[in-house]
Amino acid sequence: MKTDTPEGALIGRLVDSAEFQRLRRVRQLGLAHFAYQAAEHSRFAHSLGAFHLATRTLAKLNATYSISPEDQTAVRVTALLHDIGHGPFSHVIEPILGFRHEDFTVEAVLSGATEVGKLLADYSPKLARDVADIIRGTFRPMALAQLVSSQLDVDRMDYLLRDSLMTGVKYGVYDIEWIIKSLEINEATDQLYVSARGLYAVEDYLQARYYMFRQVYFHRTLRSAESVLHSLLRRSLALFKNGEPVWHLSGTAFEKVLKGERLSLGEHLALDDSDVVYHIKQWQSSHDAILSDLSKRFLNRRLFKAFDLDMPETDRQEFVDKARKIVQDSGFDVDYYFVEDKAGDVPLYFYTKDDANPKNLIYVEEGFSHPAIREISEVSAAVRGLQEGYRIHRICFPLEVKDAITELYHR
Repeated sequence: MKTDTPEGALIGRLVDSAEFQRLRRVRQLGLAHFAYQAAEHSRFAHSLGAFHLATRTLAKLNATYSISPEDQTAVRVTALLHDIGHGPFSHVIEPILGFRHEDFTVEAVLSGATEVGKLLADYSPKLARDVADIIRGTFRPMALAQLVSSQLDVDRMDYLLRDSLMTGVKYGVYDIEWIIKSLEINEATDQLYVSARGLYAVEDYLQARYYMFRQVYFHRTLRSAESVLHSLLRRSLALFKNGEPVWHLSGTAFEKVLKGERLSLGEHLALDDSDVVYHIKQWQSSHDAILSDLSKRFLNRRLFKAFDLDMPETDRQEFVDKARKIVQDSGFDVDYYFVEDKAGDVPLYFYTKDDANPKNLIYVEEGFSHPAIREISEVSAAVRGLQEGYRIHRICFPLEVKDAITELYHR
């Protein structure tokens, strides 16, 4: 991207904005560094990668289809800014604090109080609205919005390769060059599709995504670290609600977090990973034994044991109940030291045929002599197999009771 053009200058200023620079302080993979030591990369690097892929893909499509300069700018800017609403540790804290990062992203680009909002408004009266519409899924042409938000978008294409590289695994590697080369637009239906020559590359991409979730994003140690973080945050919130002293910086966004109040946009954007870690460091000295212990476990990587329930589903509840009793009888508060982990929302994590949401369907061209455009699971047996999904069912508990629960399992 040439910086001597108006769009190039805009991109440079957006990268330099406070909201975008904040992404340097938000880890892309949340707590994956507990399992993969090199997974220290940030949302900042990923967002630049998504922007780069959007630019390359638009260049390919623009050689064949007529795409207005305004729409190209909207797609590139959205790819760059799509993650600015993320909270500390990316997705990890969202369920505890009850927010969706996409909502804060939309608010940030539309706001006249943020640097990115002012830059977009100064560049074009409609650019901020176009960016917001792409994130919301209401932008037209839909095919262009799919480049940033769909089941085959530059966000996923970048994070799979980037996360695979930084974790040192090979599961997320696929042929991105062939996918970009094969992308086309069905102008009759306003949807992206993949030409026949790219079918196997997309199969490979979907399989890469499937295995990255199974082997990396759902890794036992990562999920265990998340369980400890969730427990200590829930403990701090409970103590504060009951009027117990919980150390915090007065007058900050973190104080509102402890109060359970919804943060304003400015307060949300004031928080990053370091704020959470700083408070956890102080909580090591808490008068509350549970908060102090959980904080030390998190900071010093003395995590819970994650135990897969590899047994018939009919036997699981009885085992869970007995395991919980072991933890309780060992002197641990099961509200914080026993976690049942059932992560595995298949429609969210894996490709499924959702006819109610056409934006998230992947279409491919079948055949060469008389090609037809069809939804990929109708063409690919490999993709149909992936749609069976994958769910995990684990329990997480202190390592101190590992032997007792292991003995229970083998009875």
